Amino acid sequence: MARRRRDYYVVLGVSRDATEVEIKRAFRELARKHHPDVNPKDGGEHFREINEAYAVLSDREARARYDRWGHPDDGGTGLGAVVDAAQEMINDVLRRRRGKQRGRDLRYTLEISFDEAAFGCEKVIHVGDDGGSSAAPAARGRDYTVAIPPGTKDGAVKLLKGEGEPGKGGAANGDLHVQIRTADHPVFRRDGLDVRSDHTITFAQAALGAVLDVKTIDGEVKMRIPAGTQPGGVFRIRGRGIPQAAGKASPRGDHFVHIQVEVPTEITPRQRELIEELARTLGEPAGTPPGGRKRLLDRVRSLLDE
Repeated sequence: MARRRRDYYVVLGVSRDATEVEIKRAFRELARKHHPDVNPKDGGEHFREINEAYAVLSDREARARYDRWGHPDDGGTGLGAVVDAAQEMINDVLRRRRGKQRGRDLRYTLEISFDEAAFGCEKVIHVGDDGGSSAAPAARGRDYTVAIPPGTKDGAVKLLKGEGEPGKGGAANGDLHVQIRTADHPVFRRDGLDVRSDHTITFAQAALGAVLDVKTIDGEVKMRIPAGTQPGGVFRIRGRGIPQAAGKASPRGDHFVHIQVEVPTEITPRQRELIEELARTLGEPAGTPPGGRKRLLDRVRSLLDE
């Protein structure tokens, strides 16, 4: 007994009022899923049924006859040829796709300075044909110009679309991934868009106050510290941090200065005499232990505020 044919609309999983676009989309999805090369379990029977349904429903006249009369008794004149042609078309598409292969992605690590990351720059890199990379041009490969925007963070990746290895069979090229590494700075530390640095002052400057020359990423600036400044004090210089974007009007982070107070390890007899005299005026015994240094600075500050 011959196998009873299923409704073509059921086969494609579409409604009876489906548009041509919906029928075509359903056919493509099912054909890719049930092609014998992908799903050989039923010997291609399901794939042939899908092609047969599409051959009828994609043709306006054939669809109209099917909607009125249903399945023809003998499969319809010329229907087998149409089904075979559709199947061959799908086979050809799949063969071409199997021959295509996207190009391999390439990776390059680019090291830049602290200042270059802060203010942005352009770097020329050389990537070899074999995927190797170097900082200097060589006989093989290609040079690329990489634009580093202001405020770039360590570990950021710049993507150069289509600059990887060539694809095969007409497939797309791979991409080039450039990972940014920012070198440490001998003075500055980055904290988001803010910059931090340490500045050492003398005991006298901490006690009496001073105007300091402080290094920033823009160069030296003047910063005033008040009398009685404590070790570990932090002072803000506004707008001297990392730019958020290019342009002079772009918002910037701040620069934070961490104060360290230098205690002399060797003093002259005269200096000792003066320090002992200061200690007596503050009510501190001579030879104040290390734990009393902060209290001594507090006393100096109180004396100066009187």
